[in-house]
Amino acid sequence: MQLGMIGLGRMGGNIVRRLMAHGHTTVVYDKDPKAVAALAADNAAGSASLEEFVLKLEQPRTAWVMLPAGKITEATIEALSKLMQPGDTIIDGGNTFWQDDVRRGKALKERGLHYVDVGTSGGIWGIERGYCMMIGGEQSVVDRLDPIFSALAPGVGDIPRTPHRDGRDRRIEQGYIHAGPVGAGHFVKMIHNGIEYGLMQAYAEGFDILKNAKSEALPPDHRFDLDIADIAEVWRRGSVIPSWLLDLTAIALAENATLDNYSGFVEDSGEGRWTVNAAIDEAVPAEVLTAALFARFRSRKDHTFAEKILSAMRAGFGGHREPPQSAKKS
Repeated sequence: MQLGMIGLGRMGGNIVRRLMAHGHTTVVYDKDPKAVAALAADNAAGSASLEEFVLKLEQPRTAWVMLPAGKITEATIEALSKLMQPGDTIIDGGNTFWQDDVRRGKALKERGLHYVDVGTSGGIWGIERGYCMMIGGEQSVVDRLDPIFSALAPGVGDIPRTPHRDGRDRRIEQGYIHAGPVGAGHFVKMIHNGIEYGLMQAYAEGFDILKNAKSEALPPDHRFDLDIADIAEVWRRGSVIPSWLLDLTAIALAENATLDNYSGFVEDSGEGRWTVNAAIDEAVPAEVLTAALFARFRSRKDHTFAEKILSAMRAGFGGHREPPQSAKKS
């Protein structure tokens, strides 16, 4: 099957590579010609402009936009929609706010275009591990695109089957779900990322307590000089709190136990705020997720070891880099 990809950054480029490794063909476009050339060297069909990109797509066309949420995605989809024809499909695989999907889906439907929102989790490791996808859109359109989603998904792997799931949608155990109509995919991904904030914060605070167990403020016989890199490693093996986030933490601590290569300045990319807003709209208590979001705000003023743990995890799963020193001070 053919897919067009606009945006060849950390995830877009790797999605293209994974699809080609599974026998699919791709057409690619990015404002950076070097990014296009790199994938063209791997047998993707490169495009020098959005117009050329659309011309190279087979009908009915399917174009996946993998750009930062906000103005650039909005402008790109608007420009793309003017070049496409009724029956074509636009996929937004970034971290778009779900209400923007609902609005956008209605507008594109009036032009005869299909719209699919795909909350995509997997970060820079997805090319090897696969991508967990939360999909919103019309049933018939999502079903038609199933070969694409199936190739990108992690597959069953070695995860034990959950009891009592017989007769349910087979795609779930493969690592992707058709969550509902347009907007549902990014809504589910929004909550996923809100939970991610809380999990990361719990690990970060726990390791900060361990690091400060040798504080001189404590009585001498209550102090412990603990090897937190070893603790992270042992918790990965048989404890009740293992996760990929803990794996990434153990890797970072083994490389540099002080994490002095991180400032502790922790960005939030929007989904945490949207999750808290959704909780407010639904009158659902979300104390942990709200506290985790506000901890990220505080990190931009006073940095603790906990924030360095957060930075290390974000770099590990998503390749996120801390902003330059000048940006941190502004």
